[in-house]
Amino acid sequence: MNIYIGNLPYTISEDELRELFAAHGEVKSASIIMDRDSGRSKGFGFVEMPDKAQGESAISALNESNVQGRNVRVNEARPRPDRGPR
Repeated sequence: MNIYIGNLPYTISEDELRELFAAHGEVKSASIIMDRDSGRSKGFGFVEMPDKAQGESAISALNESNVQGRNVRVNEARPRPDRGPR
């Protein structure tokens, strides 16, 4: 299950994000999306959990929770829309 996490603190690391979700089950991967130009976090990321039940449990537990002073938004990631040719 791919999970979207929004409103992340700009200072959180991928390891910290992984630890946050590991309390709710196995984490396959954790990534924070970075700005190409500045190299800073864009304030959102994704966590992949192989077990759907554990993923749903993590979403329920962490949505609107306080992480380093910010209330994060956590939900199942939607597929990226096809942006067509550039």
